Amino acid sequence: MKTKLTILIAIALGIIAGCERPVEVKEPLQIEKQPPAEAGELFTVDFKEGQTLRYKFGSSRKIVLVWGPGETKSKSAKDKDTVDESSESMEMVVAYTPVKVDPYGLTTIKATCESVNVQRTARKGQRPLKDAVESLGGKSFTFTVRPTGKIEDYSELEKLIKETGEKAFRPPSAQGRVKEPDMITDFITTQWFLWDSISSIEKPTEGVSAGQSWKSKLLLPAPMVMWKARDVTYRLDRIQQTEKGRVAAIRSSYSLADSVPPSWPIPYSGSFQVSGRFGLLRGFQVQDLQGTGEELFNMDAGRVEQYGQQYKMQVSAFLLFPLPGTNPQISIEQRLTMQLLGD
Repeated sequence: MKTKLTILIAIALGIIAGCERPVEVKEPLQIEKQPPAEAGELFTVDFKEGQTLRYKFGSSRKIVLVWGPGETKSKSAKDKDTVDESSESMEMVVAYTPVKVDPYGLTTIKATCESVNVQRTARKGQRPLKDAVESLGGKSFTFTVRPTGKIEDYSELEKLIKETGEKAFRPPSAQGRVKEPDMITDFITTQWFLWDSISSIEKPTEGVSAGQSWKSKLLLPAPMVMWKARDVTYRLDRIQQTEKGRVAAIRSSYSLADSVPPSWPIPYSGSFQVSGRFGLLRGFQVQDLQGTGEELFNMDAGRVEQYGQQYKMQVSAFLLFPLPGTNPQISIEQRLTMQLLGD
């Protein structure tokens, strides 16, 4: 029947075209169907009513400040008068409880900072001050998130960040506003950019295939007041089957970004002085930034299991009151972690 239909169509076309010679009948052209492209893996952030997820966040950095002309990597520069080595770290446990779950729309989450602890190297003769970020212990905020991991409503988190920023300042005095060292930008980095690797996928409904890459931006926390960002390249490295379900390993690499999006929250406002190691320095410029990371995302459960990010950056600065022979150079080794503690 198919052959006969083909012959009739060919004859009809010949008549319409005004052909005077007999129509040569050929077998129908056999077109090989191309196999469909392999579908990408879909990533969604899922929550269940009544199921609280607890995560432990960590942020730590080692800082080497060289006052003299020496390089931060030079062994000869390790002189007590020219080199200042310090460290600071923050550990925080946050519980996320679904308030209202909509798997196809906005889900409302209540986040509670159950504990916050900061450790910082103190100068000789000084006691470490309580960091403003430690005031977040016991504080809560709610936000809404889409299945793609994109957070829609940051208003309560932004308000909490500004309140915490105010607590970083000393009581009013004749010296004006003076800000103590704090790790508020580390808190912002852990909470404002939850599920960034998932929410930054350009076409989430098409999924992601192994080896595929996509771009994003993340905040660059630092020990000084320096509002910078890092460009991120994510890549789906592999998917492996585990006892808890399919787990995707998402690798990332970092470099210095040209700008910071204006929508990101700034914890401080107005003019102020800064106390601590970096109070006399100005004009911080990142000269180099390199780093990598890896995240494990449970695709069947729709949640992050853990991540680790590390980078090293070189920063230059100048003294507020220049002194001969000084050339401040700062080396920072940063590490950020997150781990699911349990349901």
